[in-house]
Amino acid sequence: MGLVAIFGAGVMGETLLSGLIRAGRPVDQILVTERRPDKVDELKSKYGVAVVSNIEAAATADTLVFVVKPQDMGSLCDEIAEHILPGAMVVSLAAGITTDFLESHLPAGVPVVRVMPNTPALVDEGMAALSGGAHCDDAHLDEAEALLRAVGKVVRVPEKYQDAVTAISGSGPAYIFYIVEAMIEAGVVLGLPRATASELVIQTVYGAATMLRETGEHPSVLRENVSSPAGTTVAALRELDDHKVRAAFISALEAARNRSQQLASGD
Repeated sequence: MGLVAIFGAGVMGETLLSGLIRAGRPVDQILVTERRPDKVDELKSKYGVAVVSNIEAAATADTLVFVVKPQDMGSLCDEIAEHILPGAMVVSLAAGITTDFLESHLPAGVPVVRVMPNTPALVDEGMAALSGGAHCDDAHLDEAEALLRAVGKVVRVPEKYQDAVTAISGSGPAYIFYIVEAMIEAGVVLGLPRATASELVIQTVYGAATMLRETGEHPSVLRENVSSPAGTTVAALRELDDHKVRAAFISALEAARNRSQQLASGD
């Protein structure tokens, strides 16, 4: 993969940096760019990584990973375009930024990979979906996959699905946190101490997710295994159905998908 430069050391940029180091990538094969002086000092002392300017990173690295805000992407590309090494690859983790947009702001022929990550990458349980641009081949996608596997799982999808991916896995952790929050509040309403309700709910969610991954069973099968006839679970699920929770989830994810499309068009 050669030298990797991470442009932007916000939450996701630092997450990728720390994940690469934990996965065994030598620190001297990683560069980071960052504008905040206090953050520069923190990165140097915490990771021992070289923090350089955008232009120096572009002129040195074989793989350029863009983790800046979507609204800053155009100016970053314009700043470094003429300094990118021949054969270098760009990997973008910015929501809503298309490969067409990046290719139009970079030298002709630069391979671009678009990635939608999510925040569980912070604990090496991320879910990233990647799509190649017009100049990508399988070798470029393999390199991008290897990069993202340092912090979780990776799938390849056609770029036309990236807005749906954003709605499902990109924003998905927030939906789970929302449900957990609601279940904890319900536990308090039912008389449990908040700490006890929190422990019960968090471990239940963790256990259920582990069952899904390790058994390979369809969620409806696992749900039915918990749902005794005329029992407590069925009573609860009936209330959820009466309140159209399933339909609300579908509508919510459609809204997230639509907003992703709007952001991609600059709205």
